[in-house]
Amino acid sequence: MKSLRMLQQTQHQALNLQIADLNFNFTFIYVIIGLCVNSTQPFLLDGGKMSYIEENLKEVEQKIQAACDRAGRDRSEVKLICVSKTKPVSDIREAMRLGQDTFGENKVQEIKDKTTEITEPLHWHMIGHLQTNKVKYLPGRVDMIHSVDNAGLAAEIEKQAAKADIVMDVLCEVNVAQEESKFGLTVDETPDFVKEISKYPHVRVRGLMTIAPYTDDPESNRGYFKTLKQLMLDINAMNIPNVNMDTLSMGMTGDYEVAIEEGATFVRVGTGIFGERDYSKK
Repeated sequence: MKSLRMLQQTQHQALNLQIADLNFNFTFIYVIIGLCVNSTQPFLLDGGKMSYIEENLKEVEQKIQAACDRAGRDRSEVKLICVSKTKPVSDIREAMRLGQDTFGENKVQEIKDKTTEITEPLHWHMIGHLQTNKVKYLPGRVDMIHSVDNAGLAAEIEKQAAKADIVMDVLCEVNVAQEESKFGLTVDETPDFVKEISKYPHVRVRGLMTIAPYTDDPESNRGYFKTLKQLMLDINAMNIPNVNMDTLSMGMTGDYEVAIEEGATFVRVGTGIFGERDYSKK
């Protein structure tokens, strides 16, 4: 009889432990649910917060789609370049996880470093000012150079592309707003420049690029985007051999919606995806 009571006590203790463990698990679940409800950012199933990069990309995509809708354009006509300059590889990998495959860099050294560390197939674009002595590092690393604005640079691209036995896609940079602080051809110089570099068999002029003024009013840049679009149409109408431009790289974080409405095929968005940059690290 005593043994039976001891057995019953042991069973009751085990049952109490199970109930206590169950209560703890329910309490843990309630705490997690409470955190999710009260948090300013949603939680993922693995318990980690949804990244700000994911939130930003969702917002950018919504704005691109809305701009396309307003302009009567198909979303497939506009490619987003995620500008990752000064940002760590971990940020790029997060954007990759979210489906992004096209990235822009301003400095050749960053392209070298990042393409060495990231071996997955991506589309890299050189979007910053390019020095002639750095061109040799780009063939095989980038899909396109956006910043061709002088004959010496074009000649070096031809030389290095020939060595690599490739044809390098390029855009001619046009300083439409004529800002003294920025590089680029004038609108009037551009047709003759395109004609001049069209003779190179290893350089393919795909279109034009511009960097509009930084402004709090995106509408103030609409005229510059209109001008670049018309310039491309005018050059195409010249029927220059080896030139059939179809690319307009224009619009950044502050004005890409207006640029899309005016015909952009590439928009370059950095801060709007990855956040503000800390240039002290570079």
